[in-house]
Amino acid sequence: MSKITEKLDNDAARVQNQEEGCLHRGLKYRHIQMIAIGGSVGVGIFLASAEMIKRAGPAILLVYGLVGLFVYIIMRSLCELAVFKPVSGSFSAYANDYIGSYMGYLTGWSYWLLWCFGVMVETIAIGKYMSYWFDNVPNWIWTLGALVLITLINLISVKLFGELEFWFSIIKVITILALIAVGFGIIVYSYFFGGFSGAGFHNLWAHGGFFPKGYGSIFMAIGPVAVAFVGIESIGLTAGETENPSVNLPKAIDSVIFRVLLFYVGSLLIVMSIFPWNKMSSDVSPFVLTFNKIGLKSAAGLINFVVLTAAFSAGNSGLFSSSRMILTLAQQKNAPKFLSKLSAKQIPILAVIFSSILMFSGVIINLIYPEGAFKMVFSACGMAGFFIWAVILITQLRFRKKLGSAEVSKLKYRSFFFPITNYVGLGFIGLSVFTGFVEGSFRLPLYLFLIWLAILSFIFSIKSYVQKSNK
Repeated sequence: MSKITEKLDNDAARVQNQEEGCLHRGLKYRHIQMIAIGGSVGVGIFLASAEMIKRAGPAILLVYGLVGLFVYIIMRSLCELAVFKPVSGSFSAYANDYIGSYMGYLTGWSYWLLWCFGVMVETIAIGKYMSYWFDNVPNWIWTLGALVLITLINLISVKLFGELEFWFSIIKVITILALIAVGFGIIVYSYFFGGFSGAGFHNLWAHGGFFPKGYGSIFMAIGPVAVAFVGIESIGLTAGETENPSVNLPKAIDSVIFRVLLFYVGSLLIVMSIFPWNKMSSDVSPFVLTFNKIGLKSAAGLINFVVLTAAFSAGNSGLFSSSRMILTLAQQKNAPKFLSKLSAKQIPILAVIFSSILMFSGVIINLIYPEGAFKMVFSACGMAGFFIWAVILITQLRFRKKLGSAEVSKLKYRSFFFPITNYVGLGFIGLSVFTGFVEGSFRLPLYLFLIWLAILSFIFSIKSYVQKSNK
């Protein structure tokens, strides 16, 4: 009976969406779960993790675990809001409702910028991966080709996007789990039969100890590691296109964070046990290096293909997220109205194209500055991501205050230990920015992001003045 009721609700919602020009609820639980994984399991683990390992050594495992727990706090707050009001604009719409139109404006445009940078990161990484086979071809050519293909996928249909994202994410999930299983088997085989010389858990402390860079390295790595988790909040943007969001969103959010932690901590534990951390290269995926180390070069090529699809998956998810945010901004009259136009298949076609145009600058950056393009754009993602996380936590505080204790008790989904976790989460975000600033990689991105907020504030002031004058 419940399935029949759910189907009737979905059919009714579909008819209403068509009448109101809204998005189509074509994403199932398996889709949104993989979209969240697709948004957060990309270059952060397959490429950028090499740089993190070089900074802190094996102790980086503790940092990933700690950061993952704080991110879970943020995701619980987001889920409470998304279940109460499942709209595609997610945190921008919530900030607009519970903090004010100014904050909704800043949040929406900043999240759009985040994923424009995010897609740049993933497409630049694709260029790096392709050089494994075609080292004579300039990286920017692959970056351009990837961006064009991602754009075409997002223009066809949300169902196709969901299916492709599901299968792309399945590929990388299976690969990570296979790496963990095969790597563990190699380590056990080495201990008992002496094969694969040098492989073993002793590599975690044999090259300068578990804390080779000192205890302070853990503290200083928090900010850069946190950037790797930016993107997981994109699951909130699926709320407006998800079947039965009050059931599917909590299930997806509660399970995804622990799976992501398993992928990051479990895979890097195996990688550093097989391939000594002090021999890592920041230009090559640790996964590829590991298989090369044990003599499975054909497998290394296969892994390179998988990390290539992982980057493509995260970029695909990123364009989806940015276009939905632009749609929300246009519907709020915080972006040009024409960007809210939907195609016959209920896709924000102009929002997709508009986002892709800015993402093209990633191709230009990769052409002009191929050596440092990835690191520069990756850090820029962090600033926008941390801002969004802070807004989510603050919005939930205002949401609870506005709702009142009587209504809070009726919520279908609630975050735990409110409001303590909110303040702890905000402290974590502040610490992440501080450590990244002191370490150096966040300095220029932070200054640029503050300039971005100042520009947005100026435009919003002008827009508000014009609107008041016309009344």
